[in-house]
Amino acid sequence: MQTKYSRVKQVIKSRILDGTYVSHQKISSENELMKEFEVSRHTIRVAIGELVSEGWLYREQGAGTFCADRSTNESRTQQTTKNIAIITTYISDYIFPSIIRGAEAYLSERGYQVSLYSTNNDRSTEKRILENILSQHVDGVIIEPTKSAFSNPNINYYFNLERLNIPYIMINAFYDELEPLCIVMNDEKGGFIQTEHLIQQGHRNIVGFYKTDDIQGVKRMKGYIKAHRKYQIPINPKNIISYYSEEKLTKPAEELEKLLASSTDMPTALACYNDEMALSLLDILREKKLKVPQDISIVGYDDSFLAEASEVKLTSVKHPKNEMGEAAARMIVDLVENQQQNGKKSKEFRSIEYDPELVIRQSTEQI
Repeated sequence: MQTKYSRVKQVIKSRILDGTYVSHQKISSENELMKEFEVSRHTIRVAIGELVSEGWLYREQGAGTFCADRSTNESRTQQTTKNIAIITTYISDYIFPSIIRGAEAYLSERGYQVSLYSTNNDRSTEKRILENILSQHVDGVIIEPTKSAFSNPNINYYFNLERLNIPYIMINAFYDELEPLCIVMNDEKGGFIQTEHLIQQGHRNIVGFYKTDDIQGVKRMKGYIKAHRKYQIPINPKNIISYYSEEKLTKPAEELEKLLASSTDMPTALACYNDEMALSLLDILREKKLKVPQDISIVGYDDSFLAEASEVKLTSVKHPKNEMGEAAARMIVDLVENQQQNGKKSKEFRSIEYDPELVIRQSTEQI
């Protein structure tokens, strides 16, 4: 169980890390903190004392307690180890090891140490990781946003990275309000060519499955809708299945089973958010004794190792994976080294957007 003083200490430290308290700003008085946390003066003094001894705060006799300027901290200026933090929604699953390998290979060749973190697509975990990074000495950060379709409550931490002149870039998605440098796919076009391929094969009753707490899924859904509009095919609202990360193992499967139970309006094709989802839906089709692609066609996304893991090789939209990881590493190193020259940016940097392409295999056919 967390002690009272450690809770007070953690909240004050979080306020420093998210920029609520900036360098040389006076923090709340002991009386104000006692009232806010409903604790004794002794508890407040213990918490403040530890933060002072750890270099987070400093006292001025007769004036109060202030936030320390950590950007000029001696340990930071004398730091010799070069360190890049990589934060992804997942580390060991799916396409993420390939992205990370691409980045790590480039960074290690150039003498950078890599710290890996996973948010598990959870915003409170993202907050803890950002606090950890801001507490340490990193030269730059590569991050995949968490639940990027939603407004992010951790946005102040990114402002604090900027205040501390720690460059960061985003991969796969980005927080729109920050307008950061990013390396992404054109997911709207990816969703479009995925659906267009099925339409050109004669399919009209196409079900789309999209994870919509990440902006990638929202854009892929938009591509699905645009393809239907281009070919003037009405969309049945029941044919768009949206779900959140926490529902990926349940809701898509349940919704597909309902659609397959229809004797009059059974779908002929499925467009999936990614290959992982496509394979999980393939299991349901097998249970229903439906053959792919003879009875129903299916298209994945990312062209991951899973696309060829099943006996039915998946048609899938290609994701750059290793190439994206290496490009992210190259960009963050350029940003770090460019900034170290006279302490300011002298070079113009631009975001990268990859054009998707469809890899056609056995899981789709003409009807």
